[in-house]
Amino acid sequence: MSYRGRIAPTPTGLLHIGHAATFSTAHRRARDAGGEILLRIEDLDPHRCQPEFATTAMEDLKWLGLDWDGEPVFQSQRRAHYLKAWECLRDAGFLYPCHRSRKEISSLAPHCEEPIFPSHWRRDPEEAKSFASPAGLNWRFRVPDGETISFRDGNFGAVEKLTGRDFGDFLIWNRDDIPAYELAVVVDDILTGITEVVRGADLLTSTARQILLHQALGAKPPEWFHCPLVCDAQGNRLAKRTGGLEIQTLRNQGQTPAQVLSGEARL
Repeated sequence: MSYRGRIAPTPTGLLHIGHAATFSTAHRRARDAGGEILLRIEDLDPHRCQPEFATTAMEDLKWLGLDWDGEPVFQSQRRAHYLKAWECLRDAGFLYPCHRSRKEISSLAPHCEEPIFPSHWRRDPEEAKSFASPAGLNWRFRVPDGETISFRDGNFGAVEKLTGRDFGDFLIWNRDDIPAYELAVVVDDILTGITEVVRGADLLTSTARQILLHQALGAKPPEWFHCPLVCDAQGNRLAKRTGGLEIQTLRNQGQTPAQVLSGEARL
């Protein structure tokens, strides 16, 4: 299969130089391989995602010289695909409805960034088969107990994540009837034929989850390439709330695409 990658911004704010670094790596790897690069707008959450940020993201990408092949794919228009995947996972016994709140889960490990969902809170996957729709409940994917998920990353080399230690049963559909990130990106990567996923190193654990979802859906996982995170002058990971390092701001200051992509714009 020929190379096919993707650039996948989430329109919840302006893109910053961290996004530029990761997206340029994805673009370069696709073009160096003589392959395609797709643009996917991950606008699932109607409460946080704004159309103007999607428009600005595309403008910023074009300004940086990061083109893409074909028309952009908007996740907000692909609900039917995610619902079909939910049905397949439900029927295969991978899912169960979860009545625990985020507050309850966080209270188990209040100082942990991502608490592990306790196995004794699981519900019987057979219960899921009585539901015709995921609406109104959180739905979790039941991970195998004590299994090591191994993969080779194109940047970091061999990576291993242990279920029950590094992550537990995870959300694939939210009670507000929105497909979760983990499910949506796997479905889209499968259906659009993505052969390599390039993204930030903060998603290494998500990769282990997504490998399990690929397997549950009967699909071969893509290759993986995780980029180091770009930090500010204080060593903090950049976020969309980080001021002064948005691509729009740097453009308005007269910075060039070359300066932004090289990292000079941070000086």
